[in-house]
Amino acid sequence: MGPPISRNLHRTTKKAPSKGPSKPPKAKAPVAAAEIAPSSTLPIDLLQLLLNVFKNSFPDRLSSDIKPLLQEVKGHLYNRDFATAFGKEEYLEAYALRWSPSRALCYLQIFEDLKDELNPFHSVSEETEDAEWDVVCLGGGAGAEIVTLGGLMKLLEPVNEEHGAEANITAIDIADWSNVVTRLRDGVVNKPLLSKYASAAAQEANKALTDPACFSVAFHQHDILNTPLDILSKLVGKADLVTLLFTLNELYTTSLSLTQKFLLSLTTSLSAGALLLVVDSPGSYSTVSLNGTEKKYPMQWLLDHTLLDTGSKAQDSPKWEKIKEEESKWFRLPDTLRYPIELENMRYQLHLYRRCG
Repeated sequence: MGPPISRNLHRTTKKAPSKGPSKPPKAKAPVAAAEIAPSSTLPIDLLQLLLNVFKNSFPDRLSSDIKPLLQEVKGHLYNRDFATAFGKEEYLEAYALRWSPSRALCYLQIFEDLKDELNPFHSVSEETEDAEWDVVCLGGGAGAEIVTLGGLMKLLEPVNEEHGAEANITAIDIADWSNVVTRLRDGVVNKPLLSKYASAAAQEANKALTDPACFSVAFHQHDILNTPLDILSKLVGKADLVTLLFTLNELYTTSLSLTQKFLLSLTTSLSAGALLLVVDSPGSYSTVSLNGTEKKYPMQWLLDHTLLDTGSKAQDSPKWEKIKEEESKWFRLPDTLRYPIELENMRYQLHLYRRCG
């Protein structure tokens, strides 16, 4: 799990009105015309439900003064001291509350945009005859992907009910995010708690994002750069989709050679037709040392070089095909969303690959 995104972000949430005179809003930095993106095309009510999952999953943390805790986490991340930043349960909860919600909403828009390519719930289980979708989220401990997939189940609810769709999610991360994963999964499959004074209409409308019977989540703590091939194969071998969302560039920064080795092991472990979705900050570069000199290469170049380069032998067949690419794209949150902590717009690059047969 990488550090919070601090570049190219714009504040979107509105603070609750104060009782005293209001201060004039701060001027926003101008945004180049090419970077202006429309607001999310997703239903506002659904986006708010996803935010509510985060808010309702950690009430004790939100009821305290979370700002000093967030500053501590940001300091450790800035110093790239990830062991400390993700070494306490309170830090993990603060991170999930602060940085995962914006990402979850952005990811849901991405999944909606890619639904024809991702083709979720197309495979049928021989045991249950239900449509299943196995998703492995590498670096997914902070829970954004879990809440995203809960939102996707809600978005596709009419189709899911017809075909008995089931989502099987595996989140893998280097820190122990098990408590965060459990809480967010519970938030996806359980109805939010309502006030005893809630109206009958509110109680009638109060529903979980999805049915717990069709939404399974498992967490595994592993350093994927040092996970043996046999264990990696067990974790991802049945996956229809593997995600590396704001994770790959951190892996490259940690070790270029180990990351290249990991991507090759991932290639070996996945079945034909499996998809790999990579989303990261645009303009990400990694330094490569060759013959004693250092040179920076774009993350997407390193990724394509590893997955798409078939080598010099004519008989070599491609292991992957790239089916979608976005070099730089904005996700802008609607202003009407409400959340107790600042939310952010996001800019990202995207690469979607399919494992060849």
